[in-house]
Amino acid sequence: MHPPRISDSRQHVGWGERSEPQQVSAPMLGFAALTPTYSARHSGFSIVEVLIGLAIGMISLLMIVRIVLGSEGDRRTTTGSADAQNNGALALYLLQRDIRQAGYGISSTRLLACSLTLRSGVSLAALAPVIVNPAGVPAGDANTDTVLIVFGSAAGSPEGTSVIQQPAQTQYTVTTPTVFRVNDRVVAALPTRPASCSLSLDSVTAATSSPPVVTVATGLAAMSSGTVFNLGASPVVRAYAVRGATLTSCDLMLSDCLNAANVADRSIWVPIADDIVSLRAQYGRDTSTPMDAIVDAYDQASPTTACGWARTLAARFALVARSPQREKTQVTGTAPAWVGSTAAAINLSAAADWQHYRYQVFQTTTPARNMSWLGVQPGC
Repeated sequence: MHPPRISDSRQHVGWGERSEPQQVSAPMLGFAALTPTYSARHSGFSIVEVLIGLAIGMISLLMIVRIVLGSEGDRRTTTGSADAQNNGALALYLLQRDIRQAGYGISSTRLLACSLTLRSGVSLAALAPVIVNPAGVPAGDANTDTVLIVFGSAAGSPEGTSVIQQPAQTQYTVTTPTVFRVNDRVVAALPTRPASCSLSLDSVTAATSSPPVVTVATGLAAMSSGTVFNLGASPVVRAYAVRGATLTSCDLMLSDCLNAANVADRSIWVPIADDIVSLRAQYGRDTSTPMDAIVDAYDQASPTTACGWARTLAARFALVARSPQREKTQVTGTAPAWVGSTAAAINLSAAADWQHYRYQVFQTTTPARNMSWLGVQPGC
């Protein structure tokens, strides 16, 4: 049977007239009448719509992953730069602190340029406040410098204490016995500096004011009218070198820093700051004739005479700190530079991937104050 037809009984309704609602026969409310509308609402997504949704989702996911990875890379780069900043600043402070004290107690021309035996088997080829690439100290990483810094800790005069007489080889009658203490380390210099100046570090075993006698462990003969220089109980003889991209230091008073077999021993060459890949240093020297105690030139030529060291009034150096974050692509085109690059350029080419890192250069010029205070030295 066919459902009854519904006639279109709509009529024009004028203004103010009522339109009666049309009646729909009961069969029209049945399932058959609603089937087309019901199917359209509950048929789901087509395969094309699903594929489009998946494509949009994948694109969105890729964009999110890219943003997250980019943010993480930026974070690591920023963190690495902060690490390099901290390491470089710490290393710079330590070197600068020691150089400012360099020469205290040993600045007299009676001592400078002399060899000094610290203890059996350990000697300095030349005694000086700051030595760039000192003889005997094993070299650091390729294209880097080593630095040796020496200074005392006593309260005595930098010109030493005069010896009045010598009751015995191990006893010195001195003008100011009160500046000596048991276990102080001293250096005795003869009245006349010999052509081949060789000194030894001795230790005080007793010191009395009355009589004004200082007793030492070994002593030196013919010391009447000589001079005793007191370096205090804990003189510093410290070497710095870059080893394995780490700034390290070695105390020659405690360890055998001159033995190349010890360079990998972290208890001897103690790490100070990581990711320091270069250390470059130069002397600041007075080259005027006569000497005027003003720095005129910077170079790496170590003096060979006492006057030459007396003219060395400052040191300038550069430390290169490397970010620990290695980048996938090259980020550095040329090696970092510093004010002394003309004579002592920074060269990082020993590392094949050096261009994949970021670097910061820390440089400074530090006066050797204990040398500057001496002023113009007679005969220099």
